[in-house]
Amino acid sequence: MLAKVESVLKEHGLTFATALWYRHTGEVTETPAADDPYLWLEEVTGDAALDWARTHNEPTVAELTDSDRFRDMRAATLEVLDTDERIPYARRRGEFLYNFWKDAQNPKGLWRRTTLESYSTESPDWDVLLDVDALADTEDENWVWSGVTMLRPDYTRALVSLSRGGADAAVVREFDVAARSWVTDGFTLPENKSRIDWIDHDTVWVGTDFGQQPDGHGALTSSGYPRVVKRWTRGTPLDDAVTVFTGEPGDVSIAASHDSTPGFERDFVMRSTDFYNTVSYELRHDESGGDELVEIDVPTDSRFAVFRQWLLVLPRSPWTVSSPTAGEVRYAADTLLVFDYADYLAGGREHTVLFTPDAHTTLDDYVFTRSHLILVKLRDVATEVEVITLGDWTPVPQPGLPALATISVLDTDPDNSDEVFWMASSFTTPPSLLHGDSGAPARVIKSAPALYDASSVITEQHFAGSDDGTAIPYFVIRDENVTTGPTLLYGYGGFQVSQTPAYTAISGRNWIARGGIYVIANIRGGGEYGPAWHTQTQKANRHKVYEDFSAVAKALVVDGLTTPRQLAAQGGSNGGLLMGVMLTRYPELFGAIVCQVPLLDMRRYHLLLAGASWMAEYGDPDKSDEWEFIGAYSPYQHVRADTEYPPILVTTSTRDDRVHPGHARKFVARLEETGHRVSYFENIEGGHGGAADNKQSAFKSALAYEFLWRTIGGA
Repeated sequence: MLAKVESVLKEHGLTFATALWYRHTGEVTETPAADDPYLWLEEVTGDAALDWARTHNEPTVAELTDSDRFRDMRAATLEVLDTDERIPYARRRGEFLYNFWKDAQNPKGLWRRTTLESYSTESPDWDVLLDVDALADTEDENWVWSGVTMLRPDYTRALVSLSRGGADAAVVREFDVAARSWVTDGFTLPENKSRIDWIDHDTVWVGTDFGQQPDGHGALTSSGYPRVVKRWTRGTPLDDAVTVFTGEPGDVSIAASHDSTPGFERDFVMRSTDFYNTVSYELRHDESGGDELVEIDVPTDSRFAVFRQWLLVLPRSPWTVSSPTAGEVRYAADTLLVFDYADYLAGGREHTVLFTPDAHTTLDDYVFTRSHLILVKLRDVATEVEVITLGDWTPVPQPGLPALATISVLDTDPDNSDEVFWMASSFTTPPSLLHGDSGAPARVIKSAPALYDASSVITEQHFAGSDDGTAIPYFVIRDENVTTGPTLLYGYGGFQVSQTPAYTAISGRNWIARGGIYVIANIRGGGEYGPAWHTQTQKANRHKVYEDFSAVAKALVVDGLTTPRQLAAQGGSNGGLLMGVMLTRYPELFGAIVCQVPLLDMRRYHLLLAGASWMAEYGDPDKSDEWEFIGAYSPYQHVRADTEYPPILVTTSTRDDRVHPGHARKFVARLEETGHRVSYFENIEGGHGGAADNKQSAFKSALAYEFLWRTIGGA
């Protein structure tokens, strides 16, 4: 009998042990791509696929938007997003502070600037450089701001990126800041997932779709990003740009950058072989005008920085370093070390340890000022800040930062000063912006208003035991008078992205203030406890992410905070995959699920848009041994007619060119085919964020909360 079972499992690409993990769902129903009846839904803008999306939108919109509650929540959300009282976060570029701002009058936004003196007042005098709404009207294009790269050190020119409808792919145009106009015959690139960086006024590094290359492959990787980087000189055709490096088609991306630090000008080339590993070089120019690549021999999975004469290395895995004074030392992942850069390239390994992790503490970020290195740490998901003097690496006090808040560095100006802009907030405290020099008192210069009454709202941290005994932290945010009831559990669990406390303005208005309980799970796959919190869930160990989230869900019920009927789960992107697994693997734990811009068909994810770049996270489904563990949880392959699923709302965006909308479409089609009812909404624009402007964001958010109140809220 066992041999027969193993034979059946082998046909589906599974081992007996893997199937046991899915034992309660019964037979695995993998659908090979060739037999997938819904491949046509992967045609992003195909007429049939768009008709399908519109047809599915209609009943969802009709059902969920016909109440006063929906209209109230949409208005409340839009007020949060549009209010003029929110902080206009700005970054210093030379003598000015630059900000991009969207509001009700300017839904596409204004790129603008002011001085620090004016910025510190209640009503800064903003100098508008570019009005994206006016530009969109003039050019009859649905432009969405994608960012800007300014020319150092005078910041007189800018490379502006604009996307159509919010996609990752963008056009690039050169902008004359002083003249407030586009540069005629300046550096421009057509719509693509390009990489571009200034070298000097007349030269840029560029990676884009250059077409067929001499090796017979295209100029983009299998993930859709540049694999060729060129030096492009002003006034010359893009076709005449000089190639300096070409990667492999299977790489994630290739990019070059220029460090314009005075006295330490350098160029670098980075080859990302997968999502977490990068081979890096310094590009040197010899007297004959040629280029020489000097490899920076650090662990490929490390985060490193070259600043002036120093090299900082933060490895994601254990690293053994040998030096004449310390001998051979094996350092744990997440240990920060500093070397002399020139000595390191010459083979020297003398170093100083700047940060050592422990079971509770990880390094979340590090930032330079002119005189200091700022270390932002997480201790049990709470922020700690340390400031260290450059060179002698001794700590100095950093007064003025609020206690019991999530602290991050918004901006510094390390070439010129010790100036720091700090951001601070918590779940119940509105954000504030602080300013001052590193190592000196910081003062609040901007504060956001309270956007809901949190006077009786409390935050609690608890820990749930996962299947392997690991303690999983989670935050519970609730009114102190609400001890049980409708509970929304949010999770992500991937790519070393930490879920730290941040002001709950929208969920505060639409959920907590209405009597709901909000929970954020710090499950493995994130970075809350350093690289190992993430790496232990990659590929074959992905099941730990789902076991962690389900453990938190179970703990909420055991502790009496809620019931399975009143417990909902929400997540997007990689968190959308998490939601798909919760539906198909743990349906009995939830009363509703909100699944947003999700990955769901893990048999084909690597063939769709940027999916190939995530194989270091999930694995390669074309390899039978890796499909064995991917197929054990891939939601699209595990939809069953004989299982009762909780109500689910699936949302996506046609213009999402990162996670293909076909994931959501096909999953919904499979659910409907097997007799399950699904609510579906696809925004025709919006990119991976799901919305192109604040109105769309407010609509999408209110739609989800209305769905939740109608399901687990009991209405």
